[in-house]
Amino acid sequence: MKLKHLEIFVVAPPFPGWGGRYWIFPKLTTDTGIVGYGECYASTVGPKAMQAVIEDVFERHMAGENPENIELMFRRAYSSGFTQRPDPTVMGAFSGLEIACWDILGKARNRPVWALLGGKINDRIRSYTYLYPEPGQESSDFWVDPDAAAAAAVRFMNLGFTAVKFDPAGPYTIRGGHEPAMSDISRSIAFCKAIRAAVGDRVDLLFGTHGQFSTPGAIRLGRELEPYNPLWYEEPIPPDNLLEFAEVAKSVRVPLATGERMTTKAEFGTLLRAGGVKILQPALGRVGGIWEAKKIAAMAEVFNAQMAPHLYAGPVEWAANVHFAASIPNLLIAETIETGGAFHLQLIRNTIKWEDGYILPPDAPGLGIDFDEDLARAHPYTGTGLHLQMQEAPCDYRHGNRFEGGAPSSDL
Repeated sequence: MKLKHLEIFVVAPPFPGWGGRYWIFPKLTTDTGIVGYGECYASTVGPKAMQAVIEDVFERHMAGENPENIELMFRRAYSSGFTQRPDPTVMGAFSGLEIACWDILGKARNRPVWALLGGKINDRIRSYTYLYPEPGQESSDFWVDPDAAAAAAVRFMNLGFTAVKFDPAGPYTIRGGHEPAMSDISRSIAFCKAIRAAVGDRVDLLFGTHGQFSTPGAIRLGRELEPYNPLWYEEPIPPDNLLEFAEVAKSVRVPLATGERMTTKAEFGTLLRAGGVKILQPALGRVGGIWEAKKIAAMAEVFNAQMAPHLYAGPVEWAANVHFAASIPNLLIAETIETGGAFHLQLIRNTIKWEDGYILPPDAPGLGIDFDEDLARAHPYTGTGLHLQMQEAPCDYRHGNRFEGGAPSSDL
């Protein structure tokens, strides 16, 4: 069995677009006719350029290879071009292709992917969601309204969620870490206070940021979060400052989480050795794929750290997360888009089930999903924006900041 053919789908989810402007799904077919689907979570270049990178990685390192040889193909991609170091674009391309290989291997053996990863240790996977507005109630005001966030938290709690995430702490910009405006801190505390009052001790609060603060700024904000006892404080400083996370952790009594923008065990290994972060959030469509994530989870065990696979993408990365999460002992929680996401679930014909706060790992072969190619082709991405984009303007200390979370603006 050898990898023979590649096709790429670039899909734009319809309004409200939870999960980003577009999703990139590579489809691999073997010379024996077995098909596998993957997903690339990488947004450093536009989708046309990313397609070219995916094609190059496939042709250069994977075409004609046995899909079993995950380690060999990873080393080729990781080391190519005299790099032998993390590269988010190349590893993002490889990640999606690698996920598709696991889908193929599971189908070839008539077993779910989790069975090929050491078996299933978690029959149910605890899940969390961002706080999203109700359908038909979408508004930019939602993202800066503590009372609306609290109402959304109650709605998701009543569905069965035991943890919800929100990120009211102001802009994330191209300029690196900044000190938060005092108004950003005040709004953040208002969110925590309103949500905690609404859900009591039934739901964990996951306080999200996007790497936007300087080390002192992260500490200032983090100390104000402590009375509301969040389960985590996510990526408070830029992800390229791996050693500075330990400095934040020394001064803030809220667990730190990070990893969405990191790639390969090299970066996560440095983070673990530095100390301070005990919740790792790899995005499997960027980190190097399922096998690389398993290695990171094994490293994390040694440091008494837990895994919380990240998802702000489409349903194939979600499926990969689910199989990975089912197979590791140090799982904390896994992200979902609401209870699976309306368009997400349509795209995989409802083949992953969510029940009372938990994701149920599928038992069908491979990733256990039924990818709807016709639906994918009916929603092509035709814009010019990236999957997610940073703000160029600096933090506004005089007039306040408004952060539009969830789906990016639809004009790009």
